[in-house]
Amino acid sequence: MAPELAIRDARAPDAAALLDIYAPYVVGTAVSFELTPPTLAEFENRIAAAQKDWAWLVAERGGEVAGYAYASAFRARAAYRFTAETSAYVHPRHRGQGVAGALYRRLFEILIGKGYCNAYAGIALPNDASIAFHKSLGFTPVGVFHRAGWKFGVWHDVSWWEVRLRDAPPGDA
Repeated sequence: MAPELAIRDARAPDAAALLDIYAPYVVGTAVSFELTPPTLAEFENRIAAAQKDWAWLVAERGGEVAGYAYASAFRARAAYRFTAETSAYVHPRHRGQGVAGALYRRLFEILIGKGYCNAYAGIALPNDASIAFHKSLGFTPVGVFHRAGWKFGVWHDVSWWEVRLRDAPPGDA
């Protein structure tokens, strides 16, 4: 039986392990539209920024970082302030073990507590595994941005998905 999965807030010292998970997605796949992996300092800054307004979570199993998930701004304009974009990345040794789902469920709890009403996810196509994962968490398709990203000498479409976290903002927002 696999050790229990622990989910906690990310900290600056986690950045190197999280970047080790993320970098292969950048250099070897179109999952991320970054062309080069960020520096360690840049990744630390991303964690700190996400922790300020949204959340950045780490999943650990047996003392090893198994994956992470975070939320960020969907758009900068004020009317979007109750909407977040979400992402999750899992270490190859921990895929298919419920890590991303556990991370997203906890992320949603935090976002709801902060007053967020909607979460969006962009999925570079093709990516059947990510589509199935997002469907399993209640995301529904919104549409496709065709030829949205140029990477590895080809165009990549992005499928957009949404899930409602709560019906209305808190209080007199």
